[in-house]
Amino acid sequence: MTKLNNTYPSIWHLAERARKRIPFFAWEYLDSGTGMERLVERNRAALDAVRMMPRVLSGRFAPNMSVTLLGETYSVPFGIAPIGLSSLMWPEAELILAKAAQKNDIPYCLSMVANQTPERVTEFAPDRTWMQIYPPSKVEILHDLLARSKAAGIKTIVITVDVPASSTRERQLAAGLTVPPKTTAKTLWRMAKRPAWLRQTMAKGKPRFRTMESYFPEDQMNEAAKLIANIVDGRPDWDYLDIVRKAWDGNLIVKGVLSVEDAGKAITHGADAIVVSNHGGRQFDAAPASIKALPAIAEKVAKRVPVIFDSGIRGGLDIARAIALGADFCLLGRAFLYSVAALGDEGGDHAYEILRNDLANNMIQAGAKTLGDLTAL
Repeated sequence: MTKLNNTYPSIWHLAERARKRIPFFAWEYLDSGTGMERLVERNRAALDAVRMMPRVLSGRFAPNMSVTLLGETYSVPFGIAPIGLSSLMWPEAELILAKAAQKNDIPYCLSMVANQTPERVTEFAPDRTWMQIYPPSKVEILHDLLARSKAAGIKTIVITVDVPASSTRERQLAAGLTVPPKTTAKTLWRMAKRPAWLRQTMAKGKPRFRTMESYFPEDQMNEAAKLIANIVDGRPDWDYLDIVRKAWDGNLIVKGVLSVEDAGKAITHGADAIVVSNHGGRQFDAAPASIKALPAIAEKVAKRVPVIFDSGIRGGLDIARAIALGADFCLLGRAFLYSVAALGDEGGDHAYEILRNDLANNMIQAGAKTLGDLTAL
């Protein structure tokens, strides 16, 4: 890993490498927000604004970064967030990330609109796979997804509640993103300019919504993205969350909460944990930065359930900032996929090492021997 550490020492370096290695439409999908992308900017600015007071003369110590969450102990206080269409960024990205999760003892949350199935992913991460679900409009599909997850050995379901409808994501539209990619002259040229990606895609196959394929007709596979949008356009309400809670006897995490009131209601309706998230700036451009919403929600929750932080994290220092402001755990999506797109099979492990080492270093800089010692000004 020494050579990789010297060449790609940060998530920022990996992102730049990924941009040059994958087709334009894949990059625009991964990197874009929605609207004018002001929320993406606010996420970054708000994280940068968090200050922490370092304590000196703490002696020589190795920070304790392990954490117990929902009955499982992980090596560090972060895991891999769900991202749809992961294999568009790099073929079989889901399997690369699952292997990294199992090896490094962190959770990997598979998106239901990623390109591998929970049955397949749990072969590589039997102890560390979570399953993310957008509430389907047809409840029978929800029940089937829950049954499949349980049969695959998954113990934790993440229900994403901040996508009542698809956002516009203008950069993706302008890039001509379709699933599967259309064989236009422009698309073919963009793929040809990224030969490593193209070779792997030809070897592994074009990205498909494998988890969801059984829920729409085979003769309409070429309209997969449109069909997926119809399936997940459930406009869920609190009664829907009650249906999920009643049907699922494992851990239930509610992802996409920014309101203190919603956090309290989620617990009332059976959430075992809450993810404070604005979907990485990809849904509602007027929303607050997630890190701004975190402290009030952490205070409201008052340790009744774990609070997980998501949106905008690009390094171990950001993880330390979130922990200092009340988070019990963090999730990162883009950071891991930048790394996989940049490095292929080594990407999952390298992202973990970067984040783990950066968190440890910043804890030492702050004089924090445990995660509980991290405090913000």
